[in-house]
Amino acid sequence: MTRIDYPELDETLYRQTLPNGLTVCVVPRKGFTKSLAYFVTDYGSVHTEYALDGKYDQAPAGVAHYLEHKMFDLPGDRDVSAEFAALGAGTNAFTSYDMTAYYFSCTENFEECLKLLLEFVSTPYFTKESVEKERGIIDQEIGMNEDAPDSVVFENLMQAMYENHPIRVPILGTSETIREITPEVLYSCHRAFYAPGNMLLCVVGDVEPEAVARIAEEQLGSEKLPVGEKCRDWAEPMTCPQSEVTAKMEVAMPMFNLAFKCEPLGRGDDAIREEMVADLAAEALFGESSELYLKLYEEGIIDSSFGGGFETIDGCAMLLCSGDSEDAYAVREAILSQGEKLTREGLPEADFLRMKRSALGRRIRSLDSFDATCFRVCAYHFSDFDYFRFPEVYRQITADEIIAFLGRVIKRERCCLSIIDPIDVR
Repeated sequence: MTRIDYPELDETLYRQTLPNGLTVCVVPRKGFTKSLAYFVTDYGSVHTEYALDGKYDQAPAGVAHYLEHKMFDLPGDRDVSAEFAALGAGTNAFTSYDMTAYYFSCTENFEECLKLLLEFVSTPYFTKESVEKERGIIDQEIGMNEDAPDSVVFENLMQAMYENHPIRVPILGTSETIREITPEVLYSCHRAFYAPGNMLLCVVGDVEPEAVARIAEEQLGSEKLPVGEKCRDWAEPMTCPQSEVTAKMEVAMPMFNLAFKCEPLGRGDDAIREEMVADLAAEALFGESSELYLKLYEEGIIDSSFGGGFETIDGCAMLLCSGDSEDAYAVREAILSQGEKLTREGLPEADFLRMKRSALGRRIRSLDSFDATCFRVCAYHFSDFDYFRFPEVYRQITADEIIAFLGRVIKRERCCLSIIDPIDVR
């Protein structure tokens, strides 16, 4: 395996690409009893259209999440979660808009747990009966999501903000689309996106890197399988189809999501630099130490629930903030006004340097978390970037880049506001 040292972070990464195409990354944590492993596919809810073996296919919305649920089934009615528990480990999984991750953490029996993780994620087993049974479970989950104000306010925002990008559709799909999911659909999507060449195995813990790579090759074989080609015909204007959307639910006080549409980032070093510029721009505009945050807080327009940042998903990106407020429209106007002010007057050097040091410090401290480290190594790997290089990127960013970003993005035509008001009680 290739060893890469990062003296500034006191980190070491071992990396190897196996003959089957799987990338293996190991971050040693000597002396720790806990080990964590992520087995991740570069496949999420937005990837419903793809080509494999020269043939185009379109899967129903929600299939990536459905597939995540069904991967825990193994032939012989084996209970994967129970098998992990018997090894003293906990296991779980999640589906996002652009990736699906399966993981476990343990303090003993690491190699046995790793073999089990690789086995169940690489073994598709879908019967008509089990797929039908799961439909009811996921339908209930969809219903719960539709009753959750935090989910509704964001999903309403995405539907109002985007015309073409599949972020308009919830990760879970809808009650209608999941009825189109069959065992054949699941097998096709597993074959297209669960090939080793589309996946990453990342381990953090006191483990032997070479042993991790050896076990992965033994479990998955050396054959390089074809990978589905994602169809991303998501041409999206930078204006929003709707400027605002409102709904009423059982909430104690009004809540909102506010976002500004940004150009998709792409991949590689330039894209990651743009992401970190955008992250600093969000901090300068409405971060907790910003002039605007303090003003709105003192005026009682926002409270401690307010927060935000830069969000990037395959094919789209946005500057997003959210919170509770009796006057979300005032928040929107204040952000637009502050964006104009910063673009006109610039960012004081002292504020810029303080903000950059703070952001860099937060990222460095997050490396103390096994979960945060594993997640970010995986997410940035699929963007063709070595995450542990983030300090050098931060050092290169200038205040002018932040101001240029704000000047381009903080525009009324790029802005969309989603509000959930309390139901009137009479």
